[in-house]
Amino acid sequence: MRNEITFKVYGRMALFTDPITRIGGEKASYAVPTYQALKGIVEGIYWKPTIIWYIDEVRIMKAIRTQSRGVKPRGYRKKMNTLSIYKYLSDVCYEVKAHFEFNLHRPELAGDRNENKHHNIAKRMVERGGRRDIFLGTRECQGYVEPVSYGEAPGFYDDTPAIPLGTMFHGFNYPDETGRDMMQIRLWQPVMDHGVIRFIRPEACILVRNIHKVKAKVFTPDDICSVDREAAMLEGDLP
Repeated sequence: MRNEITFKVYGRMALFTDPITRIGGEKASYAVPTYQALKGIVEGIYWKPTIIWYIDEVRIMKAIRTQSRGVKPRGYRKKMNTLSIYKYLSDVCYEVKAHFEFNLHRPELAGDRNENKHHNIAKRMVERGGRRDIFLGTRECQGYVEPVSYGEAPGFYDDTPAIPLGTMFHGFNYPDETGRDMMQIRLWQPVMDHGVIRFIRPEACILVRNIHKVKAKVFTPDDICSVDREAAMLEGDLP
């Protein structure tokens, strides 16, 4: 795949929740990471408004195990002592395959569309463990990124036939990526086949619902560090 990166992401625990039910006091993780969670991880590795990341595949490398923990959630409306039970995934590891495409809804950043330099920087950021902190679904679940030869290491579900996972949250449609002044939520029905989930593209999701109207944030070339300058800084040609 053009402009592709592959990496391994792992951590002590993860919490991939459904945002539709997140407003309740209890939280329970999906058995596998969502497209949106993996996209957030990739954007933590490297992102600019010039590009859009697409998640192609994820391999579930370890057995799916859960653990429950008592959590005292923050009281936003009134102060009170409460205890909620969150169900986390335990000891997780995933191999991810993703690629980027240019965001054509931002013509003002056309001068920053240097495909080769963006790709080289993204691969370097994978080697360095990401540009920002990596989280596995939520902030208390710290993740760690390493480069990997995708598909070479054995996975726990390599010999397991196709498992339908039911209707799951896929991701959000943001205005800057769709060109529409509407935030939407996407659902889909994934299948884990021999430990691999192959994601459909966002525009292929047919279960889409509007959330609310919102306008995309406006960027100008002066608001970002150009990819040419970033590449030069990484090469040591600029301070």
